[in-house]
Amino acid sequence: MQNKLQDYISAKGLPQVLKLLEHDNLVVKIKKERKTRHGDYMRLPNGKHQITINSNLNQHRFLITLIHEIAHFEAYNTYGKFIKPHGIEWKRTFQQLMLPFLNPEVFPDSLLPLLAQHFKNPKASSDTDISLALALKKFDKPNNKTYIFEIPTGSHFKLYNEKVFIMNKKRIKRYECVEVKTGKIYLFNPNAEVELLNK
Repeated sequence: MQNKLQDYISAKGLPQVLKLLEHDNLVVKIKKERKTRHGDYMRLPNGKHQITINSNLNQHRFLITLIHEIAHFEAYNTYGKFIKPHGIEWKRTFQQLMLPFLNPEVFPDSLLPLLAQHFKNPKASSDTDISLALALKKFDKPNNKTYIFEIPTGSHFKLYNEKVFIMNKKRIKRYECVEVKTGKIYLFNPNAEVELLNK
């Protein structure tokens, strides 16, 4: 397990992660990028438990995602299978598991205040915490994507699934865009990454 994870987690964070994974019936698999999720947790029919994490995540997002999924496993073991997936039991477990990692040896100073704020009441996805999501993306490898809040009104852009949209306007927090093919209106979070088209 150590050899598998050392490429994805900082040396300072790795020993603590390995302690959390000392379960015979828990398996961690590293997957190719999935556009709709960073990771997931699943109880398998054979009684074992599986966590999958995307291989393309930067080390800070990888660690947060892995602890998020371990929290599902621990909450299941402690509280049983009838709890809500991201309910109070999971939130408390996630907070407790994450606390030892919230220090400058594991995370850069620029992320620590945002993480401290986020973990007062962790959400189902760190992507819904816009400030934290934007800060985490600064550690990603460069790509040709543009944040949706940078797209000028009237401009065309496309998503990873090739759907093309026109930027319409900003609402209170999200951006209203129109899908060219169907005319349907969609709302995007400011940290959505898209490809600007020259039209």
